[in-house]
Amino acid sequence: MSLQKINLQKPLVHCITNYVVANFTANGLLAIGASPVMADAVKEAAEMASKSNALLLNIGTLNEQTIKSMLLAGNSANVKNIPIVFDPVGAGATNFRLETTMEILQQLKINLIRCNVGELAAIAGVTWQAKGVDSGVGELDVAETAMHVANKYNCLVIVTGEQDVITDGIRIEWIVGGHEKVTKMTGSGCLLSALCAAELASCENEFEDLANLLRDYKQASSNAYSTIGTFHMNFLNQLEYLAEGHQ
Repeated sequence: MSLQKINLQKPLVHCITNYVVANFTANGLLAIGASPVMADAVKEAAEMASKSNALLLNIGTLNEQTIKSMLLAGNSANVKNIPIVFDPVGAGATNFRLETTMEILQQLKINLIRCNVGELAAIAGVTWQAKGVDSGVGELDVAETAMHVANKYNCLVIVTGEQDVITDGIRIEWIVGGHEKVTKMTGSGCLLSALCAAELASCENEFEDLANLLRDYKQASSNAYSTIGTFHMNFLNQLEYLAEGHQ
């Protein structure tokens, strides 16, 4: 199982993420045996990235300083071939977010884009009615669009939702399962992006191992089902159980 691989490797994951989810992301990484570090100061972002096993860039609470830090960290990671996961939170919500998303994609070599369908539409330039940082509504062929984006940016793309899809631009796989209650837990997608970064630092076969990680994540959400406060606690417990090899 993918979470077990992470638990064995115990990678250091540098997260430049948003303040809404920083604590939850750190706890989720610790639960599976990874080591999180949240360093977004301009003066240390590049150095920290160079010492990490993977880098997460998440634009959930975007500002000018974090953009600069993300680009510095990303360039540092690229120099050392350290994998980068990009989470373009709410990419279509404002021009600022979309411009930043395109700047990151154009200036850095991204290994994986982890997004929802609304964010995918924004990256692909498809007309979409965004709803803040939620997926919003519109029409597009998710598989075809994800493959197009994967080929354009030479990266893996994961689009999460009721069904998840992963593609490298050639292969494509749909992942089903999970429980919709996870959508009421703040930061569930952001944490998944961080776990994907940990996976890329630990895996042997990127496509297959990430697909298995998506299955693990959906299993954890199914096993954790409860009222929302208890669900949060159960979810972290389930991630730990799966990472330690329990079923």
